Amino acid sequence: MSGAYDDRDGKIWMDGEMVEWRDAQVHILTHALHYASSVFEGERAYGGRIFMSREHSGRLLASGEAIDMPIPWSVDQIEDAKAAVLEANGFSDAYVRVVAWRGAGPDMGVSSKRNPVRMAVAAWEWGAYYGDAKMQGAKLDISKWKRPSPETIPSHAKAAGLYMICTMSKHAAEAKGCSDSLMMDYRGYVAEATGANVFFVKDGEVHTPLADCFLNGFTRQRVIGLLKDRQIKVHERHIMPEELEGFEQCWLTGTAAEVTPVGQIGDYRFEVGQLTRDIAEEYEALVRA
Repeated sequence: MSGAYDDRDGKIWMDGEMVEWRDAQVHILTHALHYASSVFEGERAYGGRIFMSREHSGRLLASGEAIDMPIPWSVDQIEDAKAAVLEANGFSDAYVRVVAWRGAGPDMGVSSKRNPVRMAVAAWEWGAYYGDAKMQGAKLDISKWKRPSPETIPSHAKAAGLYMICTMSKHAAEAKGCSDSLMMDYRGYVAEATGANVFFVKDGEVHTPLADCFLNGFTRQRVIGLLKDRQIKVHERHIMPEELEGFEQCWLTGTAAEVTPVGQIGDYRFEVGQLTRDIAEEYEALVRA
């Protein structure tokens, strides 16, 4: 599948019905377009099975609650919709995007209680998120934007509005020839990339930022489990930017990124070492088990 995302063949589940891809449209006065009242999940299907599917569906509902937008579908209904989309499009290996949002309705201001909550499920075939970096190691910029305090946003929701500074950071990184950007948090600690969590290796042990003001990704959680199964010590802690100089290996984790090695962050360089490769292979085996 190629071309603009609004001009493709295929089917999209929308508010309980399967519609033609090009007909999956919303009105210009949709509340989410103006006020970011939207949450979403990104998932991958391997061999026809969506990895951690029910966990993703549960998190979508939790994200909706976090932004005061109760989603009127159950986990089972969301699961059925995702399965139907894969079947309707004939996909086995695919990326699945579930999105829920406040639609157009009686309210067109900050308040939107009377507007309906809508939901759609789309899927498409999507290769490695970082392209060749999957093998060679991604190059990251360091963003000027910081992940905000949980006192200012629902930082553990997968909400569309929280990605605005991620888009800005990634655009700036791409302009410098980088694949992505590393973001610090509001205190100055290392946080995450624009759409992926980050891990570091030093002296055979693994260090990853404590997920106390950004999304604790499902891939992050499973990779920590893989490391512990290997009896590798994992430190979930606050990491200062100057510590990057002392780390030997680095990788990113996420549903889209899967496990992607990092070769450079700013002026800091890392080897694509054996542990990085081993974890990437183990994760690949896990999602296809």
